[in-house]
Amino acid sequence: MNTIVGTYECKVDAKGRVLLPSPLKKQLAASLQSGFVLKRSVFQPCLELYPMEEWDLMMQKINKLNRFVKKNNDFIRRFTAGVKIVEIDALGRLLVPKDLVVFASIAKDVVFSSAVNIVEIWDKDLYEKSISGEDIDFADLAEEVMGNINDDDNGIS
Repeated sequence: MNTIVGTYECKVDAKGRVLLPSPLKKQLAASLQSGFVLKRSVFQPCLELYPMEEWDLMMQKINKLNRFVKKNNDFIRRFTAGVKIVEIDALGRLLVPKDLVVFASIAKDVVFSSAVNIVEIWDKDLYEKSISGEDIDFADLAEEVMGNINDDDNGIS
């Protein structure tokens, strides 16, 4: 698993093309040949850009689900709704399909935000709203999610 780092602001053109920032393009260089999968996020009004290797790992997990269980089948259908295979062109641009532009309410300014092994693509205003902290206490969230993780014997997480 490759860890992607950084948050980058960009502009989207009228055709839905976004020029990848150079530092992000360098981090994704190993994935440029195999391509990417672009999909709707499950929890947020943004898009998720998966390097093909990461998408394949996700599909291995999903393929283990029993398709004769209705909830599994419903999940798979919704998880893969709107999924597109995309490439970065020779100029370093990503074309975001129109249906995904509409889903993520992408207007003019976008934010590429690293999410460990994938990249989230947000409309800038929605991204700023999502990280503003108005609807959640981040300190409480951090304690709840990470508070019990202790990988080291020295007591430091």
